[in-house]
Amino acid sequence: MKVKDCMCKDVVFVKPDCCTEECAKLMCENHIGCIPVCDNSNKVVGLVTDRDILLRTIGCGKEAKNTPVSEIMTCNVTCCTPETDVQAAENAMSENQIRRIPVMENNKIVGILTLGDLAKNKEVNTESVCETLENICDCDKKNAE
Repeated sequence: MKVKDCMCKDVVFVKPDCCTEECAKLMCENHIGCIPVCDNSNKVVGLVTDRDILLRTIGCGKEAKNTPVSEIMTCNVTCCTPETDVQAAENAMSENQIRRIPVMENNKIVGILTLGDLAKNKEVNTESVCETLENICDCDKKNAE
């Protein structure tokens, strides 16, 4: 199965100069835990999670109204394509301890694949998804690097 068969195609994204507060509102309105940050050509340049907002904004005493997402986003984002095999995307999630992968085509964002998307898909091996989640949550793996 390919990523395009189970990814979310309705992707909300922000520009690097978007304030953190607006980004958080978009997350709330769309019931999502992360938002890709894209440049003017819709190429992913970062990713902001709800945890980033909490730890890198509020936890650091920054004002969400005045802090652009470019200051708190994770850079060097792992991406895949719609044609990537789901197992390869799942392996990338496991290896990088991430729950979401933006899907790019012709250097533009076209979707996002989440661990939830994999868990909901009946064609994806449930044991494999559980193992991926276990690897993502493995603190020992993070601390060893």
